[in-house]
Amino acid sequence: MTYDDFAVETLRGSPLFSHFEDEQLRSLAGGLRRRRFRRNEVIFHQGDPGDSLHLVSSGAVKIVLPSSEGEEAIIATLRRGDYFGELALVDGAPRSATAAALESTETLVLPRDAFRSLLDGEPHLRDALLTGLAAELRRLTGHVEELHFLDLAGRLAMRLVRLANERQPAARRDVQLDWPYTQSDLAAMIGGTRQSVNKLLSELVSEGLIRIEPDSLIIVDIDRLTRRAER
Repeated sequence: MTYDDFAVETLRGSPLFSHFEDEQLRSLAGGLRRRRFRRNEVIFHQGDPGDSLHLVSSGAVKIVLPSSEGEEAIIATLRRGDYFGELALVDGAPRSATAAALESTETLVLPRDAFRSLLDGEPHLRDALLTGLAAELRRLTGHVEELHFLDLAGRLAMRLVRLANERQPAARRDVQLDWPYTQSDLAAMIGGTRQSVNKLLSELVSEGLIRIEPDSLIIVDIDRLTRRAER
């Protein structure tokens, strides 16, 4: 598969560009820049100018709110076909968060001017962008709800349920999650510490709710894990 073919397939798999015709996708692919990042390498920092849209073509990305003390809160994790950096292109403000690679990652980069031109001429793209922004707002609302109303064990269980539903929406048992996350990453997703997450994961293993294997985590029973989150 050539690079252009790979870029077209990646674009076609993104909800932002899935409505484009093949000829449009090939034209768009020709204007993309390919960037590669090592594990933990920063893609852009909070406060940087918003000059491009990134589309994940391989690997995984975390979107992070950093603190002045060096801690971080992970507010989103992204996989192939997901996009990020769109907010700054819409309102022209600096980057609202930091993006970093969770593992060896490649993104396809669309410059701001090219994105704005597409947005002006493609009503379907505007609709897809609005749908994506609404979905992100709903997801973040749910995240705030979990932080306020669930204890740490509940937040961990619910985060695993959400990751499983993103991976295999229809599955209820034995959902295998590819696992680029460290325990520190998981702690940063739920507002805990690495030590507390390690203890809670061990408890979930003991209860038969999850299995941990090299580079993967298996959700044994999503319904039971959901009930565990709601205790």
